[in-house]
Amino acid sequence: MRRSLTWLGVAAGALAFWRWRLRRRKLAPPPAEDPAEELKRKLAQSRSEEPPAAGEPERPAPEQPQGSLDERRREVHDRARQAIDEMLGGENLPGEETN
Repeated sequence: MRRSLTWLGVAAGALAFWRWRLRRRKLAPPPAEDPAEELKRKLAQSRSEEPPAAGEPERPAPEQPQGSLDERRREVHDRARQAIDEMLGGENLPGEETN
């Protein structure tokens, strides 16, 4: 009697395991495209001069700098000095001479 119950338990366990494996195979997603191939495709698309596909944000074109490097640098420093003066309420920074 014990032997038949043991065999019945083993058979039920094997059946449960077999059904579990079948169910797991059906739920597994299909193998995806190779990630390297997908990246190559995206790179080729971005290198082409086609407009971006719908849904993708369009990148703004970079602005062309105007003037020489020294002129632009001087302009940035002047704006920074003006902003600092506004924040300090017209006071001079330590080390600056008074006009």
